[in-house]
Amino acid sequence: MIPIRDSIPCNIKPYVTWAIMVICTLVFLAMLLMPNHMAQHFLHLYGMVPIRYTNPQWAQHFGLPPDHYLSFVTNLFLHGGWGHIAVNLMFLWIFADNIEDLMGHGRFIVFYLLCGVLATYAQWYFSQNLVVPVVGASGAIAGVLGAYFFRFPYARVVILVPILFFPLFFEIPAIAFLGVWVILQLQELSTAALFPGMSTNSAWWAHLGGFVAGAVLHPLFIEKVSVLEIDAETTE
Repeated sequence: MIPIRDSIPCNIKPYVTWAIMVICTLVFLAMLLMPNHMAQHFLHLYGMVPIRYTNPQWAQHFGLPPDHYLSFVTNLFLHGGWGHIAVNLMFLWIFADNIEDLMGHGRFIVFYLLCGVLATYAQWYFSQNLVVPVVGASGAIAGVLGAYFFRFPYARVVILVPILFFPLFFEIPAIAFLGVWVILQLQELSTAALFPGMSTNSAWWAHLGGFVAGAVLHPLFIEKVSVLEIDAETTE
């Protein structure tokens, strides 16, 4: 299922969401222009490598400062490939603008970064011996999805489902789309737990940790019920 758009209008220009998208894109393009060895060092320095904080000797051996906790934030702006960044930018474009609309620009950036840091911490906590960098905006985006799940459950999301060579489009409630998203995260996490030797390209703990953080924390960043929420509840 590929989300295309949602039905909730945005009353403000989501400058913070746009800025995050631009920064992620510029960083990704800059890394493409780097020599491979430099890009790898950049990923390990500014991505969150769990064993770096669990085993300081490992960090020193590879020339990484073990106390460089800034990577719990900087990893949110790094991506490992075209597909990785494309999916994250799509989710930001569709869902983040409405949450920024509810919170306002200042509160939203604090909420976004806080969810991202908590998501990264969850990934570190449950995979402390991981030696590959954890990168990507998906943990912070999961926080946005957690807020969206509770604020706009009956918004309509248009999704694309490719069947062989035929793209099919469906319109479903946001609560259904995001519910399936959570189930998929749990399924992948269970598979990774049952088969620990299986390689994975996604930080499932970060996804779930970010979603829970967003679901729990988002009321603290909203002053009052938005007219948008009322409209969303009554739409169709």
